[in-house]
Amino acid sequence: MSKSSPRKRITVCLVSFHPLLESELRRILSDDEFRLLFRKAEPEGAPEFSGLSIPRASVFVIEAQPRDETTAGLAAAILAAHPAARLVVVAEKFTEENSFPLLRLGAKGLLTYTEVNTQLDRALRVIAAAGFWVPRALLSRFVEHTLSASPRPRTLPVLRRLSRRETEVMELLLQNFSNKEIAGRLNFSSRTAKFHVSNLLAKHGVRRRADLILLAHGRNEL
Repeated sequence: MSKSSPRKRITVCLVSFHPLLESELRRILSDDEFRLLFRKAEPEGAPEFSGLSIPRASVFVIEAQPRDETTAGLAAAILAAHPAARLVVVAEKFTEENSFPLLRLGAKGLLTYTEVNTQLDRALRVIAAAGFWVPRALLSRFVEHTLSASPRPRTLPVLRRLSRRETEVMELLLQNFSNKEIAGRLNFSSRTAKFHVSNLLAKHGVRRRADLILLAHGRNEL
């Protein structure tokens, strides 16, 4: 019997302002599954953080600051160094005011400090595999806000490989129509609409329709 190859470790870089989060990550994350890197950021370096050395990593974990512009500046500095970086922001709490700018910048995950202990390892796996880890209610409000602000999403590269019917379904999906509404507009059953939507999610490597809408409207490629 052939042995399965060992799972590739996920490189995680924590960029924080205080040492407490670093010790928490060391406690939570297994050395067998995660390779941990750490960088200390100084609030005085905001908003550009031009002197911060940022290594390559599969996922970056950012410690939020009381001043939202400091957190956004740190996220922007990481994305400037690594445009395809996948960001997770950890904060005391998230509201529309402090989370929407981070999601527009390209953050893929939002976790509160109380969730870190139980959810961080799963969130890192999902985000490293091109997913999102954002509270459902907050993500839904962000999608609605994004659709109202920019109703014409950019064209996704995979659209060129879709059939005519899949393209029709995609156009309606990106307008946030439900499966039932898509079925009614294209004159087929809800089961057929669900089948096409599931295929489109799989082709784009995401799990939820909200993720696909974010991919179409978002700053970064997944």
